[in-house]
Amino acid sequence: MGRASRDKRDIYYRKAKEEGWRARSAFKLLQIDEEFNIFEGVKRVVDLCAAPGSWSQVLSRKLYLPAKLAPDSNGENLPLIVAIDLQPMAPIEGVIQVQGDITNARTAEVVIRHFDGCKADLVVCDGAPDVTGLHDMDEFVQSQLILAGLTIVTHVLKEGGKFIAKIFRGKDTSLLYCQLKLFFPVVTFAKPKSSRNSSIEAFAVCENYSPPEGFNPKDLHRLLEKVGSPSGVDDTDCCSGWLEGPNKVYIPFLACGDLRGYDSDRSYPLPKVDGGTYQSLDPVQPPIAPPYKRALELKKASNQGIREPENLSLDS
Repeated sequence: MGRASRDKRDIYYRKAKEEGWRARSAFKLLQIDEEFNIFEGVKRVVDLCAAPGSWSQVLSRKLYLPAKLAPDSNGENLPLIVAIDLQPMAPIEGVIQVQGDITNARTAEVVIRHFDGCKADLVVCDGAPDVTGLHDMDEFVQSQLILAGLTIVTHVLKEGGKFIAKIFRGKDTSLLYCQLKLFFPVVTFAKPKSSRNSSIEAFAVCENYSPPEGFNPKDLHRLLEKVGSPSGVDDTDCCSGWLEGPNKVYIPFLACGDLRGYDSDRSYPLPKVDGGTYQSLDPVQPPIAPPYKRALELKKASNQGIREPENLSLDS
């Protein structure tokens, strides 16, 4: 599909390029903020799975740049933004990049050092594994990514802080909800208007971080498994089956974003341009080192008829 065709089919893809966002996902965080006011009073924030950087851009524009450009700013005590990803990304003003694993406690130590020993007011995560199209599988893998993200959240988020994370809705959503409720008294699943209705994607908005009394981060996974196996039987799979019937959990679900705004599932005509036709824009900033880069190189070489087995080995 060409860029012009996608510009018609996906209004948020086109608007992202016109407004200088690296990806359309920037609008999702903006719409979550419109509903939940998540940036109020935030001085330190962590962006997990940050590449290619659209959410870090939002954090920079909403937090760092307004503080830096304020008339009374002296360039000190500006908001601190730390972006973490296994992949590198192009620089963003006011964003400190950490190339590391969000499931590793040592990464949390690096973040705390950047915050001068303080903890974050807000942690956001728009990360997702490569989807398979098998919804149950995708939901499970995504929930495991979020729970892995809790490893770093429990180390870097201050009490009373907020955590925003992408989820995939499915049959075990209630289990994930109850697991998050262990640490956050207020958990809402939100669907931004820029997220397609055809997608099982939504976002967990977790507020007022309050770990259990006496909580030790080393006990995190034991606590999470206990939610799915309340009887304590060791051989019971961690699942949401017990959350049905009389134990059924009702999850707060909220659509956010201006209802008069653009519909992500609707096609819009391209803008009229005086004296010519609308020129489709290039993406603002393609990923600089995507994990699929090697596969693209192999495909390109194959299409050009290049045969260099020693250079095209999948093991290289």
